[in-house]
Amino acid sequence: MLQQILHDMYIDPELLAELSDVQKHILFYKMREEQLRRWREREAWEALAQAEGLRPPKVKRAASDKHIQWLLGEDGEVWVWIMGEGPGDKPYEEISEELIAEKAWLQAQREAEELWRQKEAEITKKFRDALANEKARIMAEKWKVEMEDRKAAKVLEERIHEEFKRKEEEERKRGEEQIRRQEEQRARELYWTLKQAQLQSQASEKEEREWEEQLRRSKAADEERRRRAQRARDEYRRLSLRALQKGAVAGLSFMLQELGQSHGEEARLRHHFPGPVRTWERPLRPVSREVIVRWFKEEQLPRQAGFERNTKSIAPWFHGIISREDAEDLLENMTEGAFLVRVSEKIWGYTLSYRLQKGFKHFLVDASGDFYSFLGVDPNRHATLTDLIDFHKEEIITVSGGELLQEPCGQRDSPPDYHLLFE
Repeated sequence: MLQQILHDMYIDPELLAELSDVQKHILFYKMREEQLRRWREREAWEALAQAEGLRPPKVKRAASDKHIQWLLGEDGEVWVWIMGEGPGDKPYEEISEELIAEKAWLQAQREAEELWRQKEAEITKKFRDALANEKARIMAEKWKVEMEDRKAAKVLEERIHEEFKRKEEEERKRGEEQIRRQEEQRARELYWTLKQAQLQSQASEKEEREWEEQLRRSKAADEERRRRAQRARDEYRRLSLRALQKGAVAGLSFMLQELGQSHGEEARLRHHFPGPVRTWERPLRPVSREVIVRWFKEEQLPRQAGFERNTKSIAPWFHGIISREDAEDLLENMTEGAFLVRVSEKIWGYTLSYRLQKGFKHFLVDASGDFYSFLGVDPNRHATLTDLIDFHKEEIITVSGGELLQEPCGQRDSPPDYHLLFE
């Protein structure tokens, strides 16, 4: 099954959902190795084809004519000047303060000029209208006609005009003083606004440096996790050597027995049917419960799958074609380490359902070949399904989880859920 996935570089989403996190990690790691192997093979083929003239060599792009010419100092090195650090330079903080103050003053001056234009137009209009109204009042009352001395009337008119001009000048001075005070106040406000923006900019730079430091720590933590994963894989390989030794000894007698039976069966078939013996060609993956039952009867029963070792008794941990939900319901009230093995509907094989302290785990067991092994987790190959179960009663399934098979979960209903497989 694993070879088929690596060949197609595709795994069915339903099958992927059955895998645990560790199984997914190892499976994707193997798929990545296969991608790199194919890439190296293609690169080698391309190089060979170019060497033999089957393909034109790759043309390198011409270098760009654009270049940069640096200004050099007396020592022949690139001349660099840092503002505030050269001989006779003001400190950077003082330069920054002067620039901010100048910028604030210029903006306040522009705003004051605009305010004075508006104020001057307002004062001019105010006294022009007042003078016109006063003249209209004098004309309306025929004040000049009633005055016997026109000269006195002229003097009075000039005095009134001077009085209005004096008041206009006083109003103008008060307006200029008011604008000046507003200009100074505005300059101070702009200065503190720009200063606050500078402080915020410095704070954001500090936050960016802190974020970069957090990113560096995160990368270091990721690197530490990768090193731990590598150590776990090395530890797993070490345990695998021990597993191979135990698995080979445990399955030797069964393999010899099966070898003798298969030779005898083949001789009887050739005696009764002289022609070639036809074998069942199964699909790439299970398509129905009927096909799964046929596969189990024709391929798994002869290998004593689901039976206790060297007996005709069905193992207490063996179950039929039941769903993940049914398996978890059976394990619900059991302690950590309880387990059962059910026939899978996703692959040609089985699913080992395991009870955790809080929750469950499900491991796919590949039986599509001449051996039994966990898909994507355990490289050990076992001759029988019972060998795999007995082996992991002493050896953990994954280094990260430390799963040991302890208490088998038996049947709850009658007839048992595997009765269709043995009819």
